[in-house]
Amino acid sequence: MNGSMDGARSPMLTRLLALATALGPAGLLSACGGAPTDSAEAAPAAIVVMAKVAPVQWRDTIEALGTARANESVTLTAKVSETVRKVAFDSGDIVRAGDVIVDLSSGAQLAGLEEARAAFQEAERQLARGQELAETKIISQSQLDTQRSTRDAAKARMDVVRAQLADRVITAPFDGILGLRRVSPGSLVTPGTEIATLDDISVIKLDFSVPERHLAIVGTGQDVIAHSETYPDRDFTGKVASVDSRVDPVTRSVAVRAEIPNPQRLLRPGMLLSVRLYQAPRQAIVVPEIAVIQVGTEAFVYRVADDSTASRVKVALGARRRGEVEIVSGLTAGDTIVTEGAVKLRDGTRVAAAPAAQAAPGAPAGH
Repeated sequence: MNGSMDGARSPMLTRLLALATALGPAGLLSACGGAPTDSAEAAPAAIVVMAKVAPVQWRDTIEALGTARANESVTLTAKVSETVRKVAFDSGDIVRAGDVIVDLSSGAQLAGLEEARAAFQEAERQLARGQELAETKIISQSQLDTQRSTRDAAKARMDVVRAQLADRVITAPFDGILGLRRVSPGSLVTPGTEIATLDDISVIKLDFSVPERHLAIVGTGQDVIAHSETYPDRDFTGKVASVDSRVDPVTRSVAVRAEIPNPQRLLRPGMLLSVRLYQAPRQAIVVPEIAVIQVGTEAFVYRVADDSTASRVKVALGARRRGEVEIVSGLTAGDTIVTEGAVKLRDGTRVAAAPAAQAAPGAPAGH
């Protein structure tokens, strides 16, 4: 019985095998109703944000930390041992050059000046009378010379007393703002006693150091922008005023001084400032940072071909600034790249531009 059934199946199996060989796998799938359609074979295009690469103006920067210094700064001190007669300022006052700060003069010095002035005036009167008498030969030339010498000596004594009084009157050597008052009326001061500090902060000198490798590209007149944590939303602009003539052999850096106008006196000496030193503008290929895919130490972007397929391209990165990075090599002007949505792409993926609403600035990558 079994033998007869096996005999019947053999011709049927032989025909099925021959049919499978003739049709192949695709034919069998079609015969079974499982052949893929054209619409199933074509995967939908990935929606991304694209942009055309074009050269833009780029300014390289050197970043450093610097210390603010006053344009002019001095500590006012006493020159003689004397009692303070008058304090003519208060802490934080703004003064002009020549304004009296502290008066150390006493009645004795003032009386001495009056005495010296009176002696000088009398010597001048005697000299004038002697000149009249010398014309009529009433007195000799030697007597006239003696009177002239007396007058000159009296003038010298008066100048000495004036200089002594000047040492007892402390004045501002330049316009500026005074610091804390260190003396009071009636206190005894000696040479070197600190009275107050005086700073001209209408211009701030910002001293900072840059590595010696930048020495060739740092020069006077370059723009700088300084930033202080005290004023987080404000930048202070200035220019490089001078570059030190020596390189520090220990740190291998060179000191640079910039001058920053400070008309509102917001910056004070001693403040720590971060500074960016700008070089001359140049043309560069720049892309958004979110367009760059970092794989280990290598960087890639997706470039879109004319057939709307994206291919991963290796690029070399250069300088960075807020939200942007320079492309040194790998892209050329006119290339179209994927700026958002690159994380979901593979080589050869078909892409389509996102609607305007999705391509708006600030949209998350890949959406």
